[in-house]
Amino acid sequence: MPLRKFYQLKAGNIKNLKIVEEELPPPGPGEVQIEVRSIGFNFADLFAIWGLYSATPEGLFTPGLEYAGVVSAVEASANTTLKVGDRVMGVTRFGAYTTHLNIDHRYAIPLPDDWTFAEGAAYLVQMLTAYYGLVNLGDIQQGSTVLIHSAAGGVGIWANRIAKQYDAFTIGTVGSSAKLDFLKEEGYDRSIVRGGDFAERLRESLGERELNLVMECIGGKIFSIAYEQLAPMGRMIVYGSARYASPGDRPNYPKLLYHYMTRPKIDPQGIIETNKALMGFNLIWLYERVELMLQILDKVRELDLGKPHVGHEFAFDQLPEAMKLFQTGKTIGKVVVNTT
Repeated sequence: MPLRKFYQLKAGNIKNLKIVEEELPPPGPGEVQIEVRSIGFNFADLFAIWGLYSATPEGLFTPGLEYAGVVSAVEASANTTLKVGDRVMGVTRFGAYTTHLNIDHRYAIPLPDDWTFAEGAAYLVQMLTAYYGLVNLGDIQQGSTVLIHSAAGGVGIWANRIAKQYDAFTIGTVGSSAKLDFLKEEGYDRSIVRGGDFAERLRESLGERELNLVMECIGGKIFSIAYEQLAPMGRMIVYGSARYASPGDRPNYPKLLYHYMTRPKIDPQGIIETNKALMGFNLIWLYERVELMLQILDKVRELDLGKPHVGHEFAFDQLPEAMKLFQTGKTIGKVVVNTT
């Protein structure tokens, strides 16, 4: 049995993260054992560590939703073509902040030969969010106009690449002008630095175009302005609320309360009158419907979306430092922790 190292904590404070060592038992029925090489960071990790994510386990738990590594064992009855030595990437319902794990073989996806482990750990969660949001929920059409918040982050990068497969006109928003050159490289048609003039900048970027689809992850006034601008038959897909994040080891509760009390409120009668749609999405819902998840992955393989963009890499024992950088909002692409 391999000796694994993993991070464990009781939710509430990043400082609670501690490295623990224990022997990992053989994989159970239908499982494979993975020697984890890279771990992907997501906003849900931070909110789970803080105890703000509704799916956060009670008591001690290991955070992390995404990994890449090498298959080190296959349970005899597992109905899979995976074998020892295969390079894979995968998603978990927590537990990825580790050097080894056992997981249902359906959540271990072959890693493309020309991808690094870091790229594998930067792919599934954010690509699935972008695709399901735009295609399954957003019903994106040829030539749509799409507003994508956090445009230089993992979901934003994939959302733009997917939208371009539909010849969409894409408007990306970021929190800092330092990210504008990156958006140009990624092929966004217009870019906005979110600020007090956001409403004016959005109208300028749209010109005579209607706003058909919004990938929303900010909340607050940014949410309200985009929803107001949304055209009839337009759809807003809400998959996060970054304004609740902040620097620090634990949540800023007064700020959280203020944001919660001032959150936008949509009148259902207004939705009828304006003919707009507001839809929410939590990736755990898709994780629990693994056949649908695998169908989406098959569809994505047919698209020419390129490799994930890994912007920042850290060593396993630097994981808390990686989390602090992640909190600053200054990252581009994916933040990845490597175990070796």
